[in-house]
Amino acid sequence: MADTFLGQSITDMVNQTDARYFYGLRRTDDGELFIAKVDQLKSNDSIQINLEGDQNDNYEDFDQAQDFYEGRNVNHEKVFKNLNYEQFRWDNRNINYYIDDSGNLVARINEGYTYPTGV
Repeated sequence: MADTFLGQSITDMVNQTDARYFYGLRRTDDGELFIAKVDQLKSNDSIQINLEGDQNDNYEDFDQAQDFYEGRNVNHEKVFKNLNYEQFRWDNRNINYYIDDSGNLVARINEGYTYPTGV
């Protein structure tokens, strides 16, 4: 059965913006960095913007395609205690980040990377 719809497909709409991929950066209390990537065209990709907790500590201004870099103040304290990603941005490029054998952070743009397991 074929899908029928009026207007543009979701693929066409997303490809016309700079907001297909969401990249989120968070840091643990121990200083570990984590990067999350979500592809809007994959139905099984998802993110949690706010962690559970007091609603007054939530970040409420999340909007697609709006970049955010103010997750910590000048004293490096979290501005929104429940915000899961202290910085995030949107991009139409598929970027894969990894650490190479020399310890450098590398970004591959529109090129796949297989992350090692058990490391």
